[in-house]
Amino acid sequence: MENLAQNIIAITLGMMIFFSFVLAPMIFKILDAENAGKFVRKIFPYYYFVNFIFLLIAVILFYLVSSFNISFYIALILALSFIFAQFILMPLINKLKDNKEEKKFKYAHGLSVLINFLQMAGLVYLLI
Repeated sequence: MENLAQNIIAITLGMMIFFSFVLAPMIFKILDAENAGKFVRKIFPYYYFVNFIFLLIAVILFYLVSSFNISFYIALILALSFIFAQFILMPLINKLKDNKEEKKFKYAHGLSVLINFLQMAGLVYLLI
């Protein structure tokens, strides 16, 4: 089961890398700013939800094998960070963008990017 958890973690990392370095940049290259913004607002909840579910499965697998080591706790924290990003940070970012609060928007968006990279770093740590 730990091997399955590791595979799920690897898949999650792969999805995150693809989304962050392929899909997201292409959205803004292909679509105009207005439509890109609309698309991103629709796709990000799925991104956060799918990554949360995958990591939740990994956490459950670690739990089932009574593996309460550092991997369990890191996977749990990473899973919860997707909940934070989806239900707290993303609505804040959208609100700031809608209210044209550019300075605060850039800060909040930068925080979301930082969290995303920390999540990927955590997944890499779990794989080595």
